[in-house]
Amino acid sequence: MRAYSLDDVHATRKRKDSWWTVFLVDPVACRLTLLVANHTSITPNGLTRFSLILGMCSAICFAAGRLVPGALLFYLSFMVDCMDGKIARLKGTGTAFGLWLDYVGDRIRVVCCAAGVASGQYAVTGDIAYILLGAGVAVLDLFRYVNAPQMKRVREVVKENRLGRLAAVESVVAPGHVRPAEAVVAAGHAGHAGHAGHVRPVEVVMPREAITPREPMRVVPFEGRRPGPRGGKRQKLPRRFGRLLARHRVRSHLISGIEFHAAVFVVAPLVGRVALVPLAVASGALLLLNEVFLIYRMWLFSRVVPAAPLVEKVPRVSV
Repeated sequence: MRAYSLDDVHATRKRKDSWWTVFLVDPVACRLTLLVANHTSITPNGLTRFSLILGMCSAICFAAGRLVPGALLFYLSFMVDCMDGKIARLKGTGTAFGLWLDYVGDRIRVVCCAAGVASGQYAVTGDIAYILLGAGVAVLDLFRYVNAPQMKRVREVVKENRLGRLAAVESVVAPGHVRPAEAVVAAGHAGHAGHAGHVRPVEVVMPREAITPREPMRVVPFEGRRPGPRGGKRQKLPRRFGRLLARHRVRSHLISGIEFHAAVFVVAPLVGRVALVPLAVASGALLLLNEVFLIYRMWLFSRVVPAAPLVEKVPRVSV
């Protein structure tokens, strides 16, 4: 059996991940992954099942009112959950069923732990706020995981439509002796083949010399007005911050489901009962704002090209 190195394990890390995972989980998870890879034959699915067992133990502790043990077990469960993907990529033993098992196991762990916190604290205090807390955590987590694949599907459809739209526009601009005015008119007709007001405009890029059959006209997407020097200065700080995050493999959106789970099931229980509701509400509100922002960006992205026109309905320019 091949002996893996720590560099091999580091190469299996995601290109970008949550800051909680990068700074507080991966430093330990990578070293544990190295031990598991070199000294055991545990499969990624075996690690996923072990992670789920630890998650159920965490939920039982929460239900019994034992917040600190529950928080530690949840942290260990998440760490093992991070290890299964590294082992799969390191040894090439990942399976399609493993993806499903990992996805469903995460949802079961979160829902059970939310129910455990709610029932355990309600039994101690009799405060209905903890029941609402558990229900809110479960609903928000399920919404996030139902919404994410749908947004991905929308982006894929828009990209396909954009490629079809550009291919349709390029088909009406024939190489050779084509006047710019004719190309622009043709592109305008192609735009009317879709929904008016929602079709992405194009700009015709002309060569410096006269157009000849050897120098065809190029049609490229028009990105809108380019920012001037002032716009560039305003964007300099966010870009630097983004590059700083990228150097450390941290995603640009700093509040994701991972940070939400860490706040509710690790940080708040370690602080104490007094922090459960405030931290859950604050992290949940930030996560919801992040989801709304992602939906807004998806909406803007989907307005670029709503549908690809049929090629046969696009008028062609005579040459």
